[in-house]
Amino acid sequence: MAEIELIKKFLDDTSNENSKPMDGDAPPPEKPCPRGARVYRLPEPDTLPDETVDFLEMIELRASVREYTNRALTLDELSFLLWCSQGVKGGTANGGTIRNVPSAGARHALETYILVNRVEGLERGIYRFLALGHALLPVKTGDEMPGDFTSAFHKKGMVEQSAATFIWCADFMRMAHRYGNRAARYIFLDAGHACQNLYLAGHVKKIGTCAVGSFDDARLNGFFGFDGANDFAVYAATVGKVE
Repeated sequence: MAEIELIKKFLDDTSNENSKPMDGDAPPPEKPCPRGARVYRLPEPDTLPDETVDFLEMIELRASVREYTNRALTLDELSFLLWCSQGVKGGTANGGTIRNVPSAGARHALETYILVNRVEGLERGIYRFLALGHALLPVKTGDEMPGDFTSAFHKKGMVEQSAATFIWCADFMRMAHRYGNRAARYIFLDAGHACQNLYLAGHVKKIGTCAVGSFDDARLNGFFGFDGANDFAVYAATVGKVE
């Protein structure tokens, strides 16, 4: 079967034997913020309230939630979700970052974009999470937002109803510099780590979460201006209040 041969080729191409690190300096741990851009500082993680949780109960009750109320998220809540899923705790000697989720070689090749529908204090639009400074960079807001953005998702109604939708996009060279072809495996694993943390963080705050893997790659990449090779959308998740 052609599908089986395709999988075999992928596994062979991305094996350790066929993957070599690249020469030169490693890409930075975060895409640069344009000079002079307006940035929204999020509530600092150490100011967010502590939560007491029953860990076993949290694991047992984790579930995908696809319907949300029309209540907005607060900035504290969005900050909490971003911190838990991609928050930076420190750096490494080789230019990597230590975050609240694991990543091969601490490369953390994901950039987190947020579709904001209902978040207090934020205009509707797309923002990029600046993990190093725990802030949001507006990408397209207000009239700049194309009306058909959500049509890139096959379950567009869920995206439209969400208070916010997380979209994890890969900076492939950030991972490939160290791992070569094998980076193609690690990036998708990293996205799973981030999404699971989002699920658990949302459960603590009574915020529903649903992972989204079905979308039009070309359309979503085109919206962000990605070439689909060096930069591309990997995974998404909707979040919203459930009570």
